[in-house]
Amino acid sequence: MAHDLEDGPRLSESAGAVFAVLAAAGSATRPRLAALAGLSKPTVSAAVAELETASLATRSGTAHGATGRSAAVYGLGPAAGCVLAVDLGSTHTEVRGCALDGTILTARATDGRTRAADALRDVLDVLDGLPTGSPRTVVIAVPDVATEHDGLGSRPATPAVAAEVDALGLPPGIPVHIENNVNCAALAELHEGAARGRHTFGYLQVGYGIGLGIVVGGQVLRGSNGAAGEIARLPYPWAAGEESVHEGMERYAGAGALLRRVAAAWLPQDGPEPRDAARLFALAAQGHATARRFVDGHAREVGRLAAAATAVLDPGLIVLGGGIGANPQLLPGVRAELARLSWPTEVVCSEVGDSGTVAGAARLAVARGIQTVTDGAPVKH
Repeated sequence: MAHDLEDGPRLSESAGAVFAVLAAAGSATRPRLAALAGLSKPTVSAAVAELETASLATRSGTAHGATGRSAAVYGLGPAAGCVLAVDLGSTHTEVRGCALDGTILTARATDGRTRAADALRDVLDVLDGLPTGSPRTVVIAVPDVATEHDGLGSRPATPAVAAEVDALGLPPGIPVHIENNVNCAALAELHEGAARGRHTFGYLQVGYGIGLGIVVGGQVLRGSNGAAGEIARLPYPWAAGEESVHEGMERYAGAGALLRRVAAAWLPQDGPEPRDAARLFALAAQGHATARRFVDGHAREVGRLAAAATAVLDPGLIVLGGGIGANPQLLPGVRAELARLSWPTEVVCSEVGDSGTVAGAARLAVARGIQTVTDGAPVKH
């Protein structure tokens, strides 16, 4: 069953503040909650009592200090609820159900999108058997621009992707937010990956497609159309006598284009032709000269993409991600080309791996879920 505060009185401002810091901490004593929320101990005691009455907080243990004193430890209660995060990727689907303290309650991943609805149903079945009840919100990460529709929330800009979201068959009544997958991965890098402690950086994803997640001042930059970072739209080709084509840059720098160039130049004496990027990179790592030449050439291309981003943003840090971008074999070439073309910028590989997108979507879903409980000001990401 769903836990809905609409049916009862709203939380007081202090109880909402304490709930938010308790969710962020996972568990804490009342003195710790007072310090985190910047409230007096009597105010926090009253807020905790209010949360306990609403089953939004519960005593989970006892902490013993050095002086021998003990203090009750509190965690989230069953009425706090849970959230859903879905990575509806180009090559796979991953679904997570999380508590509002970020704890992963259940997860499922599948290859391709054909079984996306099955993965979601499996996760919902598990959540239905837990005391958290129905999800408060769901965030779906898509390889598309997310646009806002009056009265309908966010939707994928591309009809085919919107149809795939609809095909998930989400239960009615759950608020749904659509977010670009690269933005979600950037959030994961910011909070738990290679950009921890950095407030401004670019997350450059290179794989089947290309994209740029832009973080400025600790916030994801989305732009007026929700399309900030859509570097697939960079004009390409850009030369005398040539006409730039729609998303020509992605057609040139994505995995498909790389493999087409490999296929056109691969010779019989090179051995079996690599049919995917993973095999190409594996051959290069083994010292295969032709494979190495293509990998090095692609590193230079990615370095030029990084230089274009740096020329506009001056982010100080570029994190390379995606099925191709995160491969450490690219790193030296990208660094060298960026250093040749632009001012000093650190370049590192992603640390969050293939689950970075769903991790970022889960973080966004948790923030939105907490907001449904506290009913406070919108949470920034």
